[in-house]
Amino acid sequence: MSPEALGTWGPIVVMIAIFYFLLYRPQKKQQNRRRAMLDNLKKGDQVITIGGIYGTIVELGDTSLKLKIADGVIIEVVRSSVNANVTQQEAA
Repeated sequence: MSPEALGTWGPIVVMIAIFYFLLYRPQKKQQNRRRAMLDNLKKGDQVITIGGIYGTIVELGDTSLKLKIADGVIIEVVRSSVNANVTQQEAA
């Protein structure tokens, strides 16, 4: 490669590397942690939904789960709406 080509393509390559290390890679790690958290949910775990509802898992399905949010009140939510596993956070 000639120095002129390096001068033209160099900044573009540097920008791609910056985007990879500052944006893409951390986001991919976060997605993997979230997927692992959703895959490891089990009956009896206390969770928080994206909407801010605290509940205890009483039944798990492939795409949904049932949460007990109060005595005699059980709701069904999509599995991906779980934001955090409180039981897992307390144990850590």
